[in-house]
Amino acid sequence: MGGLPTYTPMLAQLGPVPPSAQDDEWGHEMKWDGIRVLAYVEGGALRLISRNGKDVTAAYPELYPLAGAVGGRDVVLDGEIVAFDEAGRPSFSVLQHRMHQRHGERIRHLVATVPVTLMLFDVLHTGPDPVVGLPYTERRRLLENIVTPGARWQVPVWFRDDGPHALELSRRLGIEGIVSKRLRSPYRPGRRTPDWIKVKNVRTQEVVIGGWSTGQGRRAATMGALLVGVYDAGRLTYIGNVGTGFTDETLRELGTLLAPLERRTSPFDPPVPRDQAKAAHWVAPVLVGEVQYAEWTPESRLRHPSWRGLRDDKPAKTVTREPEPPQLAG
Repeated sequence: MGGLPTYTPMLAQLGPVPPSAQDDEWGHEMKWDGIRVLAYVEGGALRLISRNGKDVTAAYPELYPLAGAVGGRDVVLDGEIVAFDEAGRPSFSVLQHRMHQRHGERIRHLVATVPVTLMLFDVLHTGPDPVVGLPYTERRRLLENIVTPGARWQVPVWFRDDGPHALELSRRLGIEGIVSKRLRSPYRPGRRTPDWIKVKNVRTQEVVIGGWSTGQGRRAATMGALLVGVYDAGRLTYIGNVGTGFTDETLRELGTLLAPLERRTSPFDPPVPRDQAKAAHWVAPVLVGEVQYAEWTPESRLRHPSWRGLRDDKPAKTVTREPEPPQLAG
């Protein structure tokens, strides 16, 4: 292995649906609520590389047969690993069961009980040639011709023009939102550009865990809340406590992961307000999670944040405050 070049995913900017006057310039895809990966198929074998460069292939063995579904080509594909809930909707909380898994026996059990699906939406390289310079429409056509759909991977439909219809459909299906892509745009590895716009149905924010507070009552043996922040000008800035959205299993997992990260001093700068810090246990700021929230307060705190899950595909230092989704403003 090693003949294919190494790529990093192209990223989308948060924004509104493009104006109707530009309908003929845009295509729209569902925004899948999962883990972004680049799939390298080379020499008949599959490698799955997360957004932060980790090899996560071993965690998802049900995706291995994808290597035989690309017509014998060596390719690099872009997609999202998702898990579905009992209603058939993509669920980030369900996907949590599959993340961080490295033990073969446990993984084999989870393949049967919590299977994942790889939603493929772009192609970067095929055979000896990069195709990142092709416009979006040509890459999509190439992707559809290359990949034979399987039980655990697919190339989902996309919508040409009519972004509001695609967004409304995503709401009805319980999907996170859409990604609008300029039809003539090339693939720009590692760059976040306005050629891709993510349009969300809910407010979410990636956060870095900097500490936790002692729980009370039935949670006295675990934790009460997580103290979380985002990076601003290189400093981890406190943005609030997250105390809801946890299952008992999630609390146990977080306790296991946070215990070896404990430290004596706060990682936040400026310091956390005294009333929030007095019962805090500080940790090294390396774990990244995602929360859903109602709004930002004037003091730059999250109002009513609820835990959605850990993210092992994002380096902590890259987590910054996202602007609020325009279509949810007000």
